[in-house]
Amino acid sequence: MMSAPLAARTLPLAKLPAWKALLTHCQEVRPLHLRQLFADDPQRGKRFAIDACGLYLDYSKNRVTAETIQLLIQLAEACSLRERLEAMFKGQKINVTERRAVLHTALRAVGEQILVDGIDVVPAVHAVLGKMADFTDKIHRGTWRGHTGLPIRNVINIGIGGSDLGPVMAYEALRHYSRRDIIFRFISNIDGTDFVEATRDLNPEETLFVICSKTFKTLETLTNAHTAREWVLRKLGDDQAVARHFVAVSTNTEGVAEFGIDTNQMFGMWDWDGGRYSMDSAVGLSTMLAIGAENFHAMLSGFHDMDQHFRTAPFDRNLPVLMGLLAVWYTNFFGAQTVAVLPYEQYLKRFPAYLQQLTMESNGKHVTLGGTKVDYQTGPIYWGEPGTNGQHSFYQLIHQGTKLVPCDFIGFCRALNPLGRHHDLLMANLFAQTEALAFGKTPEEVRAEGTPDWLVPHRTFEGNRPTNTLLAERLTPRTLGSLVALYEHSVFTQGVIWNIDSFDQWGVELGKALAEKTIPELEASQTPNLRHDSSTNALIERYRRFQKRKK
Repeated sequence: MMSAPLAARTLPLAKLPAWKALLTHCQEVRPLHLRQLFADDPQRGKRFAIDACGLYLDYSKNRVTAETIQLLIQLAEACSLRERLEAMFKGQKINVTERRAVLHTALRAVGEQILVDGIDVVPAVHAVLGKMADFTDKIHRGTWRGHTGLPIRNVINIGIGGSDLGPVMAYEALRHYSRRDIIFRFISNIDGTDFVEATRDLNPEETLFVICSKTFKTLETLTNAHTAREWVLRKLGDDQAVARHFVAVSTNTEGVAEFGIDTNQMFGMWDWDGGRYSMDSAVGLSTMLAIGAENFHAMLSGFHDMDQHFRTAPFDRNLPVLMGLLAVWYTNFFGAQTVAVLPYEQYLKRFPAYLQQLTMESNGKHVTLGGTKVDYQTGPIYWGEPGTNGQHSFYQLIHQGTKLVPCDFIGFCRALNPLGRHHDLLMANLFAQTEALAFGKTPEEVRAEGTPDWLVPHRTFEGNRPTNTLLAERLTPRTLGSLVALYEHSVFTQGVIWNIDSFDQWGVELGKALAEKTIPELEASQTPNLRHDSSTNALIERYRRFQKRKK
């Protein structure tokens, strides 16, 4: 039996002097308004900003002072952030509950040696990348053909969680750079509608499925994969066709071979790379097929740039560290429960959904590394939509609601699709929203506009709503890599402060286990002996009654 690992910290978070200092400091900062902070410091907008890895972070519109940042950095140092991040980069097994290294950074390492159990993993990573590039070249040149000799015109990625959210987000984000003579689609949901709608207008003879499953046992992915197999064989009728229309991203050679996929077309993964951190691994095969190997490697370079920045930059000039510490500041000292991510770039429409898994699966934990229950908040809820769409739905609550919602705004100085005044109007809205959230509108300003007294309270904006603004020149593969790595390392920073394991996900297991028990109860020909709670029993019985009506 494995013994429980020792906690990374022996002194509870709330007992740290740096934490206590922040509690006292928060009472001093809470009454301050951003209007006054900017009035007192005309250069605040430039002093509270960092430019690195192609990203410019303006964090001046946060409810912080220079002393706040200093105290947050002292907290990071007290929590051994520098030592913990070095342990991650060096391949130590910081995922303590699964006894695993955490090495998504190795997926984009260049000229480095990274040892796991005495073995350098970097050559294997580059071997897989080379194999992906060779296969991509065959698809693009048309030398890899389907069973009947037709070229591949459709690529469908089948996965779920990190094997879907990352590839979908990356494809949508980089669609400007993608092949337009190939259709790319994604199937994740076990709901049959997802499969039917993704394949409805496609020809199986021209379709390639990329099956992404580390274990090749994931219920949703394997169910959809077998449905895809049946769909192909209904048209082609020959089991040999599977080898020309399916490839796998997995570690389960036996399972892949049993399915009928040529194991020479299996792209490897490693247990030190968690699903939500895997979009730059072989899980990104569909991304490479869409944008090409050169652009994929440019994206990896962006990841690597941010990795090195995170590893080497002083904490007060470190993008991921500061963003992570600001998240801690609002979560633990202001009681904020959510963070809104608001990209003013239509190509990033799936970025908030991707971040939901990255952030909440990582830091949605209720015990410390040592297994003791936390007595502070962890893991804020991340959500968002692209601008300007969100302005016409939920921004009202952010501006005038009773909840404090810190926001990350993301914008680009140059449009990928210049069209008249569109980009100027888009970015004017971004800048205006952060200004309005910070400074609001006072009752005096509202009255000066001639507003009747009875209407003044309704048109007053308190302001003092915190925002970060991330600005880049344009959305490129390299920029996307830097942006994703920024959030990866921000999540890590938060997890270190909270003394939790950001790299396991035991919370997803219970529901899956109960579903395995429930499936035969739904499908049984005879009425099963149900032993759930009264609610679940009644729901299952009602479902079975309606299922019988269709027979």
